[in-house]
Amino acid sequence: MGEAGLEPRLLESAPRRSNVVARIPGTDPAAPALLVHGHLDVVPADPAMWSTHPFSGEVREGVVWGRGAIDMKNAVAMAVAVARHWARTGRRPRRDTVLAFTADEEASAAYGAQWLVRTHPELFAGCTEAVGESGGHTEHVRAPDGRTVRLYPVAAGERGTAWLRLWASGTAGHGSRPNSDNAVQAVAAAVARIGEHRWPHRLTPLTRAAITEIGAAVGVKADLDAPGFDPDRDLPGVLDRLGEAAALVRGTVRESANPTMLNAGYKVNVIPSDAGAGVDGRVLPGGRESFEAAMDELTGPRVGWEYEHSSPALESPVEAPVFAAMRAALLAFDPSGHVVPVCMAGGTDAKQFSELGIAGYGFTPLLMPPGLDRDAMFHGVDERVPVEALRFGVRVLDRFLSTVE
Repeated sequence: MGEAGLEPRLLESAPRRSNVVARIPGTDPAAPALLVHGHLDVVPADPAMWSTHPFSGEVREGVVWGRGAIDMKNAVAMAVAVARHWARTGRRPRRDTVLAFTADEEASAAYGAQWLVRTHPELFAGCTEAVGESGGHTEHVRAPDGRTVRLYPVAAGERGTAWLRLWASGTAGHGSRPNSDNAVQAVAAAVARIGEHRWPHRLTPLTRAAITEIGAAVGVKADLDAPGFDPDRDLPGVLDRLGEAAALVRGTVRESANPTMLNAGYKVNVIPSDAGAGVDGRVLPGGRESFEAAMDELTGPRVGWEYEHSSPALESPVEAPVFAAMRAALLAFDPSGHVVPVCMAGGTDAKQFSELGIAGYGFTPLLMPPGLDRDAMFHGVDERVPVEALRFGVRVLDRFLSTVE
């Protein structure tokens, strides 16, 4: 970043947990600042399972291979490329642009964005909006009439995170003897109830907008305000009519809670006194209270639960000028595409920056070719991204950052 004419600050929150922040001064000191953030950490990768070494960064036949190619060193590289281009050409954005590259997003953000927000909030002074992970990429979907439509989903919201720890205590004893106070049995029953629970459908304003705009793009009328429309009864049919495009919203029309971990015992013939489990819960905006009530009922009086990690659900305005600028930047380079708002099923560092009142959007523009499943690359084997996808992304990001009001 130094060769881009910037003076980045390297902030280490803990050993091997480095964060990098730099500010590019804008031409209009009265304009609000804009945050561009991305995380530097990646999830592990087993070289034995990959076609090439996951940390080689090999470029083969026009494709960059390696862990982080999609999630999300690609976005960091594109942001730096834009900053270098501006430095070489003497250009500056209208708004101050803060670049923040963080550690620890793949865990809890405690050593990354959360640490930056709580210990160095002055670095983000004046920032009113942020763009970050996941959004602005091509989704090739088959419309019900057989057409292939290019959608560019831009994330204007995220479900909240609710990682839970369940536990139960009981009476330890020999595995051969009757035991009506078995902690393992209690936790297993609670986990089964949670896994089988069918959460009710619930439409937030953002998901309503997403379904309506996706429907218009693929030629399906989705009248969610029709008299008597019942989400639990009628929404599944609407999603079925959207065809492949429904994948963009299926994960955000209800809460979810997936059991992911079990922990009990140390020997098969010993009934342990304690047992536990982990559950990955996700909550829509406005759904925290009903989610907690459901967990109380599903765990029952025998099993306790608490948050291991919790973060809020987000929803940013779709009608805002910053969203219009993202839409215009994408359509400038793909006029036949359709830019649609979506809510993310998971979460990003936008949750941490929201503590400073910064409205977050997912915008990592990429022109993905048909047949290469971007979503499967997240945390998957043989993660990769075409070089041309990155070139497209740099051009779109440059236009957006240069024109956003």
